[in-house]
Amino acid sequence: MSIEIDVLNGDASWPRVEPLMNAVWPKHVVEKLSWGHVKWAHADLRVLIEAPEESPKPGLACHVGIYFRTATWNGRKVDIGGIGGVATREDFRGRGLAGLALGAAIQTMRDHEAIKFALLFCEPHNFAFYEARGWHKFTGEVYAEQPEGRIRFEAMAPFVFDFTRAPRDGIIDLCGLPW
Repeated sequence: MSIEIDVLNGDASWPRVEPLMNAVWPKHVVEKLSWGHVKWAHADLRVLIEAPEESPKPGLACHVGIYFRTATWNGRKVDIGGIGGVATREDFRGRGLAGLALGAAIQTMRDHEAIKFALLFCEPHNFAFYEARGWHKFTGEVYAEQPEGRIRFEAMAPFVFDFTRAPRDGIIDLCGLPW
């Protein structure tokens, strides 16, 4: 099976991604999750992996959103990258596509020399997946914007990926919506 990975503009590629997101996280399921009420940022870039042409069901198989932000860590401005909206179609799970897409996203962030570290949020059932790929739990506090104002973001656990900085604790303010 040959795999083609595309990194595309976030807003322009949303029409290709939306059906996958709706299939992986239907509205009636999301409403019941701890993060179902969260207002999320839009991805700056998106890593997309299409189902192979020989697949009985064509279309997008996997997605990872990439975010770029000037945030603060312990009160100092820092350029960070973010990962969000990791989703794989049910019929393609267990084939390593999410790991490939995540690797492409990390490389894309590495290519932006200003990025000091990356941040993502995940649920406990995904901790081992990210830890096996070099992510570390951030034990400090994370703040983000929501329609009601600045909040401590606790809907999901934060994990960091080290580039030139390796934060494990302290205070990160996203200075905007979470991803």
